[in-house]
Amino acid sequence: MAANSQDDAFVVFDRVQKSYDGEILVVKDLNLQIARGEFLTMLGPSGSGKTTCLMMLAGFETATSGDILLGGSPINNIPPHKRGIGMVFQNYALFPHMTVGENLSFPLEVRNMGKSEREEKVKRALDMVQMGDFAGRRPAQLSGGQQQRIALARALVFDAELVLMDEPLGALDKQLREHMQFEIKHIHENLGITVVYVTHDQSEALTMSDRIAVFNDGVIQQLAPPEDLYERPENAFCAQFIGENNTLMGTVKSIDDNVASITLDDGAEVRGLAVNCGGAGSRTTMSLRPERVFVGGREGLVTTQAEVKELIYLGDHIRCRMNVHGNDEFVVKVPNASGHKHLQVGEKTDISWETEDCRALDA
Repeated sequence: MAANSQDDAFVVFDRVQKSYDGEILVVKDLNLQIARGEFLTMLGPSGSGKTTCLMMLAGFETATSGDILLGGSPINNIPPHKRGIGMVFQNYALFPHMTVGENLSFPLEVRNMGKSEREEKVKRALDMVQMGDFAGRRPAQLSGGQQQRIALARALVFDAELVLMDEPLGALDKQLREHMQFEIKHIHENLGITVVYVTHDQSEALTMSDRIAVFNDGVIQQLAPPEDLYERPENAFCAQFIGENNTLMGTVKSIDDNVASITLDDGAEVRGLAVNCGGAGSRTTMSLRPERVFVGGREGLVTTQAEVKELIYLGDHIRCRMNVHGNDEFVVKVPNASGHKHLQVGEKTDISWETEDCRALDA
């Protein structure tokens, strides 16, 4: 669900830049449109600019230049508490001296809402996160996962159309985090709210988002639905950052009908889809997912040689680390199926792949 233009977009970043020292830009010329009801995740490593973008949208940081629009109106000069945006942080930010009910009632009191309406909204928000029986407790009497649910309920309690979440599940253990990912996704679907979510966890982004904006060095490297981002990365950074990825370095020999013939650094020749590489003579990074490589030669596929370096048994598949043309960290996921050839460490074997599964990207 992408906003096709500024007119149908609910949130718009229009040529937004941010610098803290007047010299170095942490966000560079950001243009981004987010549709009403969309779940958009800003994903990237530390220092990539994603949290700064979220904080500018919330009003806790000011854009150095450019405009941020919400529902068609510029909000650059509107203070945070008047933007009507719900916020969920990693550290929960609950008031320790208040009960759960009082924590949720607080943003409604600030908006001068009557007592009976407040009680009704608090009850509804707590039910939404399955915490209806906890209104009388204090944050210190709750587990981390329960506190995170309360923080989520507080962001939803005043019917905010836009909810911003900054690494909200970062402090939770793996199992609880995965459970909460689905909870948040379902709440988003049921309420139809717009969510802008910040994380550095790629699997979290893939699980939850309608679209993902991959940030690096203050710039969106690629903006796409999860499947596109994983299957069709546009540059070497996105290919490496999302999911597991094998790379082979080489030089473009020729390009014919969108297929690049590449001479690898050890002289071997392979083929891949010409996605984001220059013409003949340009350096390129070949990008190939571990689950798209087959052990053994297959007719009609690109076939090359490999040597088995390590085998790790992972139940449903065997993770096979190989040396492929000088890359010692080349990984092939071999399905643990009956009739599968058993590999041995030190064995030399052919491997093969479909041309379109191997992408020739920037060097």
